[in-house]
Amino acid sequence: MNGPQDLGGQMGFGPVAPEKNEPLFHAEWEKRAMGMTIAAGAMGHWNIDESRHARECLRPADYYSSSYYEIWTKALEVLLKRHGFVQPQELGEGHSLGTGTQPKRVLKAENVAAVLAKGGPCDRPVAGEPRFQAGDRIRTHNFNPETHTRLPRYARGKFGVVEAVRDGFVFPDTNAHGKGENPQYVYTVVFTAPEIWGDGADPALTVSIDAWESYLEPA
Repeated sequence: MNGPQDLGGQMGFGPVAPEKNEPLFHAEWEKRAMGMTIAAGAMGHWNIDESRHARECLRPADYYSSSYYEIWTKALEVLLKRHGFVQPQELGEGHSLGTGTQPKRVLKAENVAAVLAKGGPCDRPVAGEPRFQAGDRIRTHNFNPETHTRLPRYARGKFGVVEAVRDGFVFPDTNAHGKGENPQYVYTVVFTAPEIWGDGADPALTVSIDAWESYLEPA
């Protein structure tokens, strides 16, 4: 979606300045924010794509004024309310006022290491052959959905070349909204910098993205 998280190529945000020797967490509460998000997701009532979309839906002023883990906790509140685990009044008062949705499963402390090691694989078999092959020239679709998508704005309506054909993966655009996994082939697509950023870009540079098949059409 065209949300505040899609910052690629936007003006006015300054350079990217990586923090040297950045710690995993900057404060103790960030550890709890990550732990709560993982434990809540493990209940099985939403998937990673719905979780991402909840973060994207934060108001821009709220998103830009929040730290990384503040965005996580604000989105988690959205998900917990959406799925009936908490009520707004409970969040305001800081304690339970009744019985909400019961989790499908509970992540116990002794199982955390194994669950994290297993991860959440999103690769899936796809019927049929890939529509594109390495070397094919393509154009990405130019669309502005209000729903979740993994195609960034800066790469929409652009001409590029397929560099590699990947396996089939869950399609985030439908999975985020309960419309099924609908797996598709994913392709690594390479664009020249001038194609992405315009005539002033360094022609020696390239930009690559991983794109689902339905994002692409033959050039």
